[in-house]
Amino acid sequence: MTRPRAPIESEVGDVLGFLNKHLRSDSGWSIEAEYPQVFTKNNLENLRIIEDQGHVLAHAATKYIILKTHIGLLKVAAIGSVLTEPSHRNKGLSNEIMESCLASANEAGADFAILWTDLYDFYRKIGFELAGREISIVIEEAPPVGPSAVRILKSNMVSPEAILRLYQQHPCGSIRTIEDIRKNLQIPNSRVYSAWGADNQLLAYAIEGKGADLKGYIHEWGGGVSSLMPLLGHIRNDIGHPITVIMPPYAKNLIQHLREWKITYNEGYLGMIRPVNYQNLFNKVMRRARQLGLADFVIERTENGFQVGSRADLIQLASPNEVTRLLFGPLPEGALKPEYQKLFPIDLWVWGWDSV
Repeated sequence: MTRPRAPIESEVGDVLGFLNKHLRSDSGWSIEAEYPQVFTKNNLENLRIIEDQGHVLAHAATKYIILKTHIGLLKVAAIGSVLTEPSHRNKGLSNEIMESCLASANEAGADFAILWTDLYDFYRKIGFELAGREISIVIEEAPPVGPSAVRILKSNMVSPEAILRLYQQHPCGSIRTIEDIRKNLQIPNSRVYSAWGADNQLLAYAIEGKGADLKGYIHEWGGGVSSLMPLLGHIRNDIGHPITVIMPPYAKNLIQHLREWKITYNEGYLGMIRPVNYQNLFNKVMRRARQLGLADFVIERTENGFQVGSRADLIQLASPNEVTRLLFGPLPEGALKPEYQKLFPIDLWVWGWDSV
């Protein structure tokens, strides 16, 4: 049995066969089509397998994302497709392969790692914690959709350049290229809705579904609220059952308008997060603190854990999980001094197309 390593090109077929057998046996598409940014030749070195005599026994994938946030650009290791052959489970293979992914992420200069799972206890043992904020709004009933100035289409034949223009208006999110969006538009089982003005200009878009995941979820959207509202109302009517729109907390204007409809509002976690390179992350936080005039602010690792605050008033944090919650939230109201609330939590958002 090998140690975790990247597969060579001739093994890619076996890796995809292993994943499709256990993760997509009931789907009409390959996992490769569902994650076009992950299972590519260019990302091969970021896959990890454990194999024995030519048989893949365990797998995990990493995709690196550059996020823009209010403290600057962050490099993120998104980890997913973590799978162990059923007959070899409970032997530590998943733990071993995750440690390999995290070690590679550290070498690659990632600030933190993120993954999406419900196996909270397992991932907490290797340093992950539920963190970040995600708002989900369920549009329960079909809202009244009267005459609208926008023309709505349901088709993935949309200009990637036009979508990128709207996407880039978000204050937080991953850095994408036109080619990234072109590939994402071809993901199976995705429905692309778009709203257009009289001059054939794209005013808003929304993506529902993504392969085997996110069915019934609007996980990507962009555009002005005046165009998004009729678009979301049309989608709810078109699908014929409640839909969930996921969004970052900063989407206050859209949230306020959606509250006028019959909705269910939920606050949740963005994902399970683990800082990878504390010093890189802390340096970026302190640089932002200096920009805000907090000249004596520090956040650093110590022999006994971590400390944060001003030199004259330091707060001690014992565990990495406490640091993760401090950095990314959510934080209880009043947990921070007012002068630090512009620093924490880091206002970040990872969209559905970026999930692994």
